Amino acid sequence: MKAPKEPRNRAWWLEVTGAGTPKLKGRFVGAAGGDMNDIPELSISKGELKFVFERAYKGGVNAKGIWRAHVAGDKISGTFDVEGAPELHLDFAGNRAPLLKENHKGKHNLSTPVALFNGKDLSNWQPLVKGKPLGWEVKDGAMANVKGANNLVSDQKFWNFTLHAEFKVGHDSNSGIGLRGRYEVQILEDYGKEQDSHSNGALYSRIKPAMNASKPAGEWQTYDLTLIGREVTIVLNGKTTVDRREIEGLTAMASDPDESAPGPIVIQGDHGPVEFRKLVVTPLISPGSRPK
Repeated sequence: MKAPKEPRNRAWWLEVTGAGTPKLKGRFVGAAGGDMNDIPELSISKGELKFVFERAYKGGVNAKGIWRAHVAGDKISGTFDVEGAPELHLDFAGNRAPLLKENHKGKHNLSTPVALFNGKDLSNWQPLVKGKPLGWEVKDGAMANVKGANNLVSDQKFWNFTLHAEFKVGHDSNSGIGLRGRYEVQILEDYGKEQDSHSNGALYSRIKPAMNASKPAGEWQTYDLTLIGREVTIVLNGKTTVDRREIEGLTAMASDPDESAPGPIVIQGDHGPVEFRKLVVTPLISPGSRPK
């Protein structure tokens, strides 16, 4: 789902099960906080879906955020409002998530690698939030952000691919790589800590890494990522933390909700200090595969 006037240019994801039964429940990506959350207050009445999250949407004071929606076929549309803050009103619309049948079992040939960073400038990137300063610079052959920088979106879009990244993260810092502009592979300074679904090497808030393969803050690290259909493999510093796991849907970093189409690579810059010195995408081509 997408709200055209959402200030961060983020997409939302909604799952509802048990409609018409006493077991109605739902999950949502898009409430303040950024995780995938179970919906605490959910109802369907006279064809209207309503759900509520109480969060600090404005000024650090908790208030009720209310989503109201109607479903017609495979489409959903509705409104979002915060009690006491009419200026936060948003209209949104979306489509049912597509079934993606491609996976790692098929035959996939490597195409020509695409270097997204040339070591000199940011010519292959655009800001996620229009009108907000980029907040990135190139120094010593690496692209580096400043605090509160914009997220970067690649000019090119990709379908199935591998991505090799070399990055360095600051102390207590946080970043991420968005695959197709939809699925965030987490970057976190968490050397030696217990892993969870928010750890370095995770598919953010959805898939916990099998191990902590992080290096200490300030050291160069590597990601080798493979995305085929909805299946993702994450290799952090040579160790497989996620092995051919299915992605259920969008993560909080998502900006492009059309899961049926190729999407860009997104680099998160609005959390903490991070540097990238290499970002190379190699498209994977197979019979019947969507074009890159």
